[in-house]
Amino acid sequence: MSEVHQLPAPVRWMLRLEETGALDGAVAAIEPAVQEVFASGRRGRLLRADWMGHSLHPALADFVLGSWTSATLLDVMGDEESRRAARQLVGAGLLVAGPTAWSGWAQWAEAGPKGQRVGLVHAVANGLAIGFYSASYVARRRGSNATGAWFGFAGITAAGVAAFLGGHLTAARKVGTRHPAFVGTADD
Repeated sequence: MSEVHQLPAPVRWMLRLEETGALDGAVAAIEPAVQEVFASGRRGRLLRADWMGHSLHPALADFVLGSWTSATLLDVMGDEESRRAARQLVGAGLLVAGPTAWSGWAQWAEAGPKGQRVGLVHAVANGLAIGFYSASYVARRRGSNATGAWFGFAGITAAGVAAFLGGHLTAARKVGTRHPAFVGTADD
């Protein structure tokens, strides 16, 4: 008898998420608005970065995650002089979070059912991260740096979950803009 190989837990979890039909009602409810606001016409082509040949969303997400990760590192390893820089990094991430989400919704609208299910959870996790980082920024502006750091830790946790889901969408499911010249080509 051959040995049965058990899939790693994250793979099993992701496959279950992709098949979670309970998300289809929410997908169907928001898809028309997302299509109209973010994914159609010139605005959709711009947000998907059709003009660039590949998705803009991951690059914007890298900026947001990089800003927030840097703020977290300053919270952990910095001193009193680092507080202002950490607050500015949180704010910079928040400024770019909107365009990042818009470009993500433009991509989401073109995904298949599995991608849209995962993408919806990805968006919710990002929404939580944005909420936590907004609270972090406000707390820091009011001089409550410790509270701001704790909100930041919650935010980076939510952002990490969202990044895992986003990585799955781009790497495993190939959700994203690809110029036809890149489709079906291998890296030799």
